[in-house]
Amino acid sequence: MEIDSNYKFEDFWDDLDQGFQIYYTYMNNRYLIYKVHNNCYREELINREEKSPHPKFSMVTLKKVKELFEFMSDFEYKIN
Repeated sequence: MEIDSNYKFEDFWDDLDQGFQIYYTYMNNRYLIYKVHNNCYREELINREEKSPHPKFSMVTLKKVKELFEFMSDFEYKIN
């Protein structure tokens, strides 16, 4: 799914809130993010560059997701 330039953080947040699991690319690494609980999101590293210091799993807050959003690209949605 290609995201147009009008896709804002509020749209992304609303999609997470509705239960979507979203794949994205950040710093040449592919991640999956989804909502676990109110203000709690699980971020899973799907594939990574060799010698990457990024953790395989992490729990992040909405504030952290908002900070990263402008650097995310190549969004794909996974529906359960």
